[in-house]
Amino acid sequence: MSKVQGPRSKVECIVEWLGRAGYGEVLALQRNWASARTQGLVEDCLLLVEHPPVITLGRGAKRGHLLADEDLLRAQGIEVWETERGGDVTFHGPGQLVGYPILDLTEHGRDLHRYVRNLEEVLIRTLHRYNIHGERLNGQTGVWVGEAKIASIGVHVTRWVSRHGFALNVNTDLRFFDLVVPCGLSGVRMTSIAALLGRTVPVETVAEATAQEFAAVFDCRPRPVSHGSLAVLYRQQGMVCDGAAAVAKAAGAEYRS
Repeated sequence: MSKVQGPRSKVECIVEWLGRAGYGEVLALQRNWASARTQGLVEDCLLLVEHPPVITLGRGAKRGHLLADEDLLRAQGIEVWETERGGDVTFHGPGQLVGYPILDLTEHGRDLHRYVRNLEEVLIRTLHRYNIHGERLNGQTGVWVGEAKIASIGVHVTRWVSRHGFALNVNTDLRFFDLVVPCGLSGVRMTSIAALLGRTVPVETVAEATAQEFAAVFDCRPRPVSHGSLAVLYRQQGMVCDGAAAVAKAAGAEYRS
């Protein structure tokens, strides 16, 4: 990812594009970084990633919303994870931009509702760059284009530090959503940037635009770091080796204690 330009704010936020990384490794990364953030050991962080095929179930998920047998899913290389995020069931996979902001919300208003609305605003602004009119839908979380959903949000907050986040369909194979009831919304139609534009768009390019809009909405100064740099930052702060190893693995780097 090239240098991200953002507002000149006193609050700094690390931004890292992880590329393609497994869900479990990035989940461990989130949990360890969030724990360190609650202790004031690290800064706010925005992780941007593209996952291999995986279905995740949030705290409010109903098992009936998983429409395929889990053994069949695993045989097809689709993992299934139960997580602590809010919301129901959703799909992540190639061609989808997933963002995990790990923020100390005491510096961003201590308002969970406002935080979710701000995440929606980031995605709406990102879509606007592609001349796509994204909007909110009354009573729902996420971003929609007309009657189709293009982005989902599910977060978890502990001691006012956030983790989990958003998923924006860029070039996603939308047939994967037939395996679930997306976000528990029966009959919902999913869409993507590629489906709306009639062409593919590099996920990393959308990630860069999203990071810029994130910096603007959350009034932070982005500090992009290179592949594997989070592992170095982990060691510099004296955090547990397991956490640093998870960071390195997610970023495709080598970790040495």
